[in-house]
Amino acid sequence: MKPVRWGVLGAARFAREHMAPAIHAAEGAELAALATSDPAKAEGFRAFCPSLTVHSTYDALLADPSIDAVYIPLPNHMHVEWTLKCLAAGKHVLTEKPIALKAREIDQIIAARDRTRLLAAEAYMIVHHPQWQRAKEWLEAGEIGDLVHADVAFSFNLTDLDNIRNRPDAGGGSLRDIGVYTFGSMRFVTGAEPVDISARIHRDNGVDTFAQVAATMEGPPKKPHVGRFTYGSMTSMRMYNRQVATFQGTKGMIRLEGGPFNANVNDLAEVELHQNGNRVTVERFPTANQYKLQVEAFGRTVREGVPYPCPLEFVRGTQAMMDRVYEVAVEI
Repeated sequence: MKPVRWGVLGAARFAREHMAPAIHAAEGAELAALATSDPAKAEGFRAFCPSLTVHSTYDALLADPSIDAVYIPLPNHMHVEWTLKCLAAGKHVLTEKPIALKAREIDQIIAARDRTRLLAAEAYMIVHHPQWQRAKEWLEAGEIGDLVHADVAFSFNLTDLDNIRNRPDAGGGSLRDIGVYTFGSMRFVTGAEPVDISARIHRDNGVDTFAQVAATMEGPPKKPHVGRFTYGSMTSMRMYNRQVATFQGTKGMIRLEGGPFNANVNDLAEVELHQNGNRVTVERFPTANQYKLQVEAFGRTVREGVPYPCPLEFVRGTQAMMDRVYEVAVEI
């Protein structure tokens, strides 16, 4: 089959350092075009992809008939608009998280996806990584018995007030930036949804820089080992780097620590299974690139019709949980 020809909408640093190289390296994909009004920014992309076509406007890239799919790394508040424009232009589209700032906004993307029969997805890369897939497999196999509690933490220290994550007008804040991981990773592994939620939030300059969430979760009907359990999470943009996720059951515990969200960047990607008798199983994934795996999964759906592992319906559930947190949160 012909490779999926990709265009990138905007020369964001994250796109240059992670996603564009992943597209370039992925099987069944071809990095073909970039849209940027600044030719100097294109040079960082051409360093590893000399044949790249550079368009001076986003609309010009969408009008390029040779492009099959578009990756969007634009600021959060622009995601819905340009996702819909890509679909209207006949392009498959992979949009950075969060794909929308409210769950209800995702409904119009789902409707456009269904109407055009194109693939639209959020770039929620961790579900493609084998460490998270293994955690899900262990839980479903009953390796830790019945799930009792899950807790997830993600923090980093961002003091640059000009950074887009610190701008309320651009959809900044710790929850929108990294809460998608603390909520979405738990939902992916367990399949559960919140029954009740409480939260505490601290804001600086109009964006949440700290959020602490407690919830009661309920697993899908008849899913073994996942009934009702408690959940806690913490996100912060003003604390020392920390990434950890724990799923604790009646007979054991699954733990991902070090760099489960930035696999093999902050630390080696690995997942631990702790069981009775001090038995510990550790699986490591030193070469798995979750961005490349994401692009390849996207390509299989586009070219072969394989169901996409992270559909918009899943993404909407995470955003709905985030919306609820904002609604009930107490300011501290």
